[in-house]
Amino acid sequence: MNRQALNPLAAYAQSLARQAGTLLVQERQQASFSLELKRGIELVTSADIKADACIRQGIEACYPDHLILSEESSPHLSPQQLKQGPVWIIDPIDGTVNFANGQPAVAVSIAFAWNGEVQVGVVHCPFLQETFSAVRGQGAYLNGLPLQVQPPLSVASALVATGFPYERAPRAALLARLSRVMAEVQDVRRLGSAAIDLCYVAAGRLAGYFETVKPWDMAAGALIVHEAGGVIGRSGALTSGLPAELDGEHLVAASPAFLPQLLELLGEPEH
Repeated sequence: MNRQALNPLAAYAQSLARQAGTLLVQERQQASFSLELKRGIELVTSADIKADACIRQGIEACYPDHLILSEESSPHLSPQQLKQGPVWIIDPIDGTVNFANGQPAVAVSIAFAWNGEVQVGVVHCPFLQETFSAVRGQGAYLNGLPLQVQPPLSVASALVATGFPYERAPRAALLARLSRVMAEVQDVRRLGSAAIDLCYVAAGRLAGYFETVKPWDMAAGALIVHEAGGVIGRSGALTSGLPAELDGEHLVAASPAFLPQLLELLGEPEH
């Protein structure tokens, strides 16, 4: 797709993200949302559903022929569907636990992909009043100002981020891996939003980030990292069959200089 076609899409994605963000602020101010658990372990709120509907209805009104991959309403598109034509990838609240507990690290993430390649990414943080955005080939921005990744002065001075799955069983192995990283870097952060973690790498607030996440958690943020001069690597093999740019398995993000060092620290993925 050419830039003339992408820029209106990007502007519309930002508009939808801000609309959803306004809804989330109102929901929390009014304490009007309810809580429940998906699969008995993963928190979802009524605000997730409302924000999802807000974004989905906006996309369907303007782009009725486009597919939508959404955490809440349509999480099961096939790899083949994701590799062909236009697809929107949305997470109405990345950081639902943060949202429910009054914490600020909450993001609305919207990406647009064509033939499996992400072309537009928007991550809007309504409680922080920050909007990260990127269009392929046009750079990455925070509230309209350009972003650039920053390599750490050394591994020992690197601040990195990660996260953990809702399932408790894999955590012991992941903690062992985390321990190896913490022994070498300055410190590790756990923000609770993969989209924000990725954007913080793009903004130079983090030296790197690693985690296995879902497509809607990382599609927009990964493009923002790329357009800010960063790189996306993998600490293990991809097995899902998804397009690589929509696959959150073994995800590692960093500056080009720091990525090999972070991958070396991570070693082989724990099972």
